[in-house]
Amino acid sequence: MLAPNYSNFSLEAGTDEAGRGCLAGPVVAAAVILPKDFRHPLLNDSKQLSKKKRDELRPIIEENALAFGVSFVWQDEVDKINVLQASITGMHRSIEMLKIQPEFIIVDGNKFKDYRDIPHKTIVKGDSKYLSIAAASILAKTYRDEYMAKIDLEFPMYNWKKNKGYPTKEHRNGIREFGITKYHRKTFKLLPEQLKLKF
Repeated sequence: MLAPNYSNFSLEAGTDEAGRGCLAGPVVAAAVILPKDFRHPLLNDSKQLSKKKRDELRPIIEENALAFGVSFVWQDEVDKINVLQASITGMHRSIEMLKIQPEFIIVDGNKFKDYRDIPHKTIVKGDSKYLSIAAASILAKTYRDEYMAKIDLEFPMYNWKKNKGYPTKEHRNGIREFGITKYHRKTFKLLPEQLKLKF
């Protein structure tokens, strides 16, 4: 059973990101403030849920949240600032988008930078402990998956609609055969053998 809040503040935002370990596409982050009494039997860490359940939960979260924000940090920026900074930047941007300023922020993982003067707490596996982080993980994942399915139409040879840009065998074979695209992260180890890649 996920806990509603970590702090005693009523306006507590949970934040999380998706796509850190991918070879292509953006890092997508989300922040969510849920009402204190919000509960839903399906709500859990997005990795524990099927696509169908995540897609079912997204509109429920968006309709019931006091505020939510979703931001994209594009692959060129990921290459420029590194993936950890991209995750933190994305979370900050998502919090910035909230129409209500939170009094406290809970963050999935163990790395974060102060956002303004709002107190925060990093929580390892927070998406399987707190409702607002779980809600943020679902928004980040569904928005990112939707985007990867869209760019898969442009470059179907990597099967991003299925692997979402993660380093699967199929994705790496596509890179070997066709080289890389404008969506690939050029600072990542795209192939284990790091062949000279075709730009």
